[in-house]
Amino acid sequence: MGSTGQTDPGRPGDARDRDSEGRARNARPRDGLGRPLPYGSDGVPRQPEGVVRTPEETVSEAQRLLDEGKPFHAHEVFEDAWKSGPDRERELWRGLAQLAVGLTHAARGNLTGGARLLRRGAGAAEAWVSESGQSLPHGIDVASVAAWARELAGDVERHGRAVDAGVRAPRLRGAAAGS
Repeated sequence: MGSTGQTDPGRPGDARDRDSEGRARNARPRDGLGRPLPYGSDGVPRQPEGVVRTPEETVSEAQRLLDEGKPFHAHEVFEDAWKSGPDRERELWRGLAQLAVGLTHAARGNLTGGARLLRRGAGAAEAWVSESGQSLPHGIDVASVAAWARELAGDVERHGRAVDAGVRAPRLRGAAAGS
């Protein structure tokens, strides 16, 4: 038993995955879209949490993951920037994280949730640009990324099927891929 005394029903007798402060940390392996796999399965390496990156490193790492069809993992990179970056940029990174989660849901087949998050993320990123006056923060073409998100949201609603996350990944510093 861990310090919390809770067990994971999927692993009788084993302590739940907790960090040293008792917060839940799910160590189950995950696939490329972040879905949990059975313990002992080979999964995609997880992004370490709490990594402080420069904006350039954040954008480059997130783009690499998006291009590899791993938007869930890209979301974790954006989330680190959102949590560790300057307060004035939090909403930008939060909006980009929502876009990555929206793509994750659209690829997993949760089309309603995916479309909703794609639009919400686009709106958040555009609102940040409007308030900050920065049209290309860290070289990110927010207008193109927002247009990509809205187009993808419409596509998943119209066609009613999951998308290939790697094929439909956005270009953070240029025109959207897979349009």
